[in-house]
Amino acid sequence: MQAKFVIVSGNANRELAMAIAQSLDVEMARCMVDRFPDTEINVQLDEPVREREVFIVQSSCPPVDQNVMEAFAIADACRRAGAASIRWVAPYFGYARSDRRQGQRSAIMGRLLADFAERAGIGYVIAVDLHSRHVEGFFHVPVEHLTAVPVIADALQPHLEAGSVIVSPDTGRVKMASAYASRLGCPVAVLHKERLNGGKTAVSKVVGEVRGKPCLIIDDMISTGGTINNAIEALGQAGAADHFIIGVTHAVFTPEARKNLAHRSIRKIIATDSIPVLADDWPHVKVVSLASILAEGIRRCVSEDRSIPGD
Repeated sequence: MQAKFVIVSGNANRELAMAIAQSLDVEMARCMVDRFPDTEINVQLDEPVREREVFIVQSSCPPVDQNVMEAFAIADACRRAGAASIRWVAPYFGYARSDRRQGQRSAIMGRLLADFAERAGIGYVIAVDLHSRHVEGFFHVPVEHLTAVPVIADALQPHLEAGSVIVSPDTGRVKMASAYASRLGCPVAVLHKERLNGGKTAVSKVVGEVRGKPCLIIDDMISTGGTINNAIEALGQAGAADHFIIGVTHAVFTPEARKNLAHRSIRKIIATDSIPVLADDWPHVKVVSLASILAEGIRRCVSEDRSIPGD
């Protein structure tokens, strides 16, 4: 009997999509996603999706615009092929930092992405640890927000030392830090930042007792690693133990990240596979999978007609 739902993947998260499908005991839908010589995208569904619920697993990770367009092209192909519904599973939702204008003549890319998604036929979005929850309000369709805290916390547990402190690198991640602290039984410290100029910030103070304490710094994403580097310097000046564990959902890891995260006191970085991480030559990086929580979200979505458990 044909399953009433199908999982389709673009090129951004194919291994994660396969792991989700395996967890759900379903076959991945065959879908060709390639490029013409002039780089225009070409999508072809190789099996029918008529009257079926489609889940498109695709992060908008680098190359961001290319991966976003793949998601929209797959959605359009499914819509034209008569899919009953189209849901975008975005392990990493790019442009979530662009949730407001930075000046009178700037774009709000998070909103633009939402508009494009809906026009492509996407009627439901499942995202993990959005950088800004304001993005949810950009959509006119339901947005389910999952969190990677449970899987990362489980991976952090073996590295937890007595007296460890969970550190939020800024006030915007206090809720996430509190979730980690609740699961791991640790106190929370918060770093307050001040903007020096348009592109630089500095930690102005550390709120919480960190002197002599091992610190676990958590964040929703690491791009250049500058925030983590600044956090380590500030915690060191506040007397924290000279070794750190980092927990992050989205390892964007731009080229600058390797330099910034080469700090001698970083013992371990635990990240998820919301973005494929090439860490074969980076031994202190450990990748944990989101497949289980995304598979459970999809299972509840299609089988029990209940809200997906979020944060």
